[in-house]
Amino acid sequence: MNISIRLENENDFRNVENLTREAFWDVYKPGCDEHLVVHKIRKINAFIKELDFVACDKEKIVGNIIYTKAKIINENNEEFEILCMGPLGVLPPYQGKGIGTLLMKHSIKVAKTLGYNAIIIFGNPNYYHRFGFENAEKYNIQTSWGDNFEDFMALELYEGSLERISGKFYEDSVFKTNKEELNSFEKQFPCKKKHFSHKQ
Repeated sequence: MNISIRLENENDFRNVENLTREAFWDVYKPGCDEHLVVHKIRKINAFIKELDFVACDKEKIVGNIIYTKAKIINENNEEFEILCMGPLGVLPPYQGKGIGTLLMKHSIKVAKTLGYNAIIIFGNPNYYHRFGFENAEKYNIQTSWGDNFEDFMALELYEGSLERISGKFYEDSVFKTNKEELNSFEKQFPCKKKHFSHKQ
């Protein structure tokens, strides 16, 4: 299997949304809303098209990674721009084959060249530690509601890039979806049954 990585383009949008739906369906809850989030991200100012990559098996799109601009606000109300990664999706038959790793490593490399300080994620520590992500508490960064936990992680894009950045992390409101917009968006896709997953 020879996987190539390239930037997503408009012709890929529906393919990527369907891929994301397949990747996240029934994983965290019955059904998913990650495909709607991807759809909405491309329309907002926080979207970074230079970090929107697809992984391809020949012509077939099998993975996608997408980034948005986010901010950390410290106790003096100073704002610092950083990156928020996600969703990162891989088609189920291609999962466990290193495609997510390829997308992460490639996007981190490009993010460094674009001059960003850091990436913040909510994700599985067992997976993301391999890329250098650490509990955000190490950098005195909390969630917007002032919490810290293992799934909330930060990655410095160059040594010391978070030394002078601390405070609360605020992602774009694009990640909040409601039932009505999700139900409406779902009508554009093949019908799938929702189940409670063993992964929960």
